[in-house]
Amino acid sequence: MSVVEQYARAHIVTDSDVQVLDELGAIPVVLRYDPDHDPRAVRISLPGPHEWTFARELLERGLRAPAGSGDVRVWPLGRVQAVVEFHSPQGTAVVQFDTKALLRFLRRTYMAAATPVSR
Repeated sequence: MSVVEQYARAHIVTDSDVQVLDELGAIPVVLRYDPDHDPRAVRISLPGPHEWTFARELLERGLRAPAGSGDVRVWPLGRVQAVVEFHSPQGTAVVQFDTKALLRFLRRTYMAAATPVSR
C-alpha cells in the first residue's frame, strides 16, 4: 500500500505558538496517511514539531458534524470550511481548512488502502 502525503494551506484562527504565516495568514500543513504504519490513522503536521495522529474516521465524521476524540476536535464551518482543534500541553491550536482539501485527502487515503500490493 502506498503512503499518501498532501500539502495544504490552513489558517490559525486562535492564539498559538505556531508563528510561521505567509502574507495571507496561511500556514503550510502536511496531511499524511501511511496504511502500513496504521491503516486507521492520519497525521496532520503544522510547522515546527507540531504533529497530531488521530483516527481517519474522526476526520471524516467531523466534516459532517462536530466530532472529537482525545486531543483532537473536528467540525464543519459552513459548507466550504472545516475546523480542526488540537490540544497539547503547550496550548490549543484551532486550524481552519478548506473542506475540499480534506475531502480530497480522505478520498486519496481510501484509494491507497484499497490498492493491492503486487509482489
